[in-house]
Amino acid sequence: MNMSGLLSALILLIIQGSLAQHVRVEPEVVSYPGQTVTLRCQFQNPGATQLTQVSWIFEPTNGDRTNIAVFHPSFGANYPTISPVSGRVSFVTDPPSLENPSIKIREVKMTDEGRYICEYATYPSGNEQGVTSLIMLAKPKNLATKVTVPAGKTPVIVARCESSNGRPAATISWSTALNGNVTTPIETKNPDNTITVQSVYMLAPQPSDNGKDISCVVSHRTMTQPETFPMKLVVEYPPRVQIVGYDNNWYRGRTSAFLTCQADGNPSPTTVTWKTLSGLMPETVQVQENRLAVQKVDDTLNTTFICEVKNRLGYGRDQISVFVREQAPPSSNAGVIAGVIIACILAISLLAVLIYFLVFYNRRQQHGYRGTGKPTGAPYDSFTRLFGSAKSSKNGNGNNNTPIYRGEMGLNEKTANQGMHPGGVALLETTHTQTAEDILLSREMDEVERKKFDELEEEDERYDHFGGGGPILQLRPHNDDLDDDMESQRDGSVISRTAVYV
Repeated sequence: MNMSGLLSALILLIIQGSLAQHVRVEPEVVSYPGQTVTLRCQFQNPGATQLTQVSWIFEPTNGDRTNIAVFHPSFGANYPTISPVSGRVSFVTDPPSLENPSIKIREVKMTDEGRYICEYATYPSGNEQGVTSLIMLAKPKNLATKVTVPAGKTPVIVARCESSNGRPAATISWSTALNGNVTTPIETKNPDNTITVQSVYMLAPQPSDNGKDISCVVSHRTMTQPETFPMKLVVEYPPRVQIVGYDNNWYRGRTSAFLTCQADGNPSPTTVTWKTLSGLMPETVQVQENRLAVQKVDDTLNTTFICEVKNRLGYGRDQISVFVREQAPPSSNAGVIAGVIIACILAISLLAVLIYFLVFYNRRQQHGYRGTGKPTGAPYDSFTRLFGSAKSSKNGNGNNNTPIYRGEMGLNEKTANQGMHPGGVALLETTHTQTAEDILLSREMDEVERKKFDELEEEDERYDHFGGGGPILQLRPHNDDLDDDMESQRDGSVISRTAVYV
C-alpha cells in the first residue's frame, strides 16, 4: 500500500471515531449470575441533529443479532418477545427518553454475555451507535483427587485436578518434585456458557514415590489468590524385605543375639514367616513375630535364615547365612592406648603448669635483688641464713657463727667449714645452689630461727661469766702459723673447718 492509501485509511478511521463518539456507552460491564446489570447510553451534543428513535441490540458470542428494546417518542417503548432477555429487560426511566435510553437486565444469566449495541436513528446523519461488552463471571468449583495406582514402569494418571462451571476458563498448574508429565488441560463449554477445565498428572510410579507430595494450583479471575490442593501420592507395591542384626560375630556361648525382619509395603504387610534353608528351626531360637531371639549361640545356628512377608499384592523375602565362630575375637586395645595417651598429655600439662607457677613465684621473691643475690639493706636475710656469711676466709678474717640447719631444710649441701660455738652447739657451714623451694621454706622458718639465734646469744653471755668447774674445752695458744684447716675463735680456742662436732 502506497502512502496515499495509508493516509486515506487513517482519515476514515478518524471520521468513524468522531461519529462514534456521539453515542456514549461503557465499553465493558462485568456481572455475576443472578445480579441486575445496568447498560448506560447517551447521545452527546446533538446540536442540529434530530433524534428520532433508539434501539438496543443483543449480539451473543456465537449467534445472530436480536432487538431487545426499542423506544420511539411517539409510539413509546417496545420489548420484543423473541429476545433471550424478554421479561427481564426494561428502560431505566419511566417513561423513557431519547436523552437517557439506558436499560437494565434483571437476574442475568451466563448466556446473557455478549455485545449490547445502543443505536440511534438520526436525521440527517443516519444511524449512530455505541457498543458495550457484558462479561459474565462465574466462580468455578475446584477439586483435586489422588489416584491409587500400582507400582510399574508405564506412565499412568496419579492425580487429577478440575475447575468446573467457571467463566472465564480457569488456569491449572502443578507443584511437585516428581519427575512426571502434565497433560494439556481440557476445556469443556457447558450449556450455561460456563467452562470446565480438567488437568491430570502422569507418572511411572515406583515404590519410593509412595507418600510423595504433589499439589494442584487453580487460578481464576474471580479469586483474589490461587487455590492450592496438597496431596500425597498413593502407590501400591508388594513387601520389600531386609534382615538386619547379624554382625558376623556369633561365637559359641554368645547370648542375646537377634535377627530382625524389616518389611515395607503398601498395603501394610499382613504376615511374617521365618524359615531356615534346612527346614528346621534351631531349638535355641525363639520366633517373636518379625524377630528371632537366640538364647545361646551353638553350632546348630550354622544355617541360612529366611524371612517371608506377604500383603494383598504379593510377598517379598530375604535371607542371611550365619557362621558360628569357635571363640570371640580379641578385643581391640585401641581404647586403652587412647586412654594412656590422654593421661600422659594431662600429666605433662599439669607438670608444666606447676613448673610455671614455681618459676613465677621465685621471680617474684627475687624482685629487687642485685647481682650478689642479697636484697639491699638486709642485715639478716634468708640468703645469708641459707648460704652462710660471704666474709669467711681462709686466713680466719671472718667467722661462721651463723646457725644453719641441714635436715629441716633439705638442702644438697657440701661441708666447707666446721666449728664449735662457744655454747657447745655444733655448726655446719654449707654452700649450695639456691632453689625456689629454699626461698619458700626460708620465709616460713624466719621467725623460728631468729628465736633460736637469740637463745644462743644468751648462752654465750652465761658462758663468759661462768666461774666454777674445770674448762670444757682444752685450749691451746693462738698461732699465726696454724694449719689452713684450723680457725681461731673469740674465746681463744681453735677448731677445725672440716671436722664435725657432735
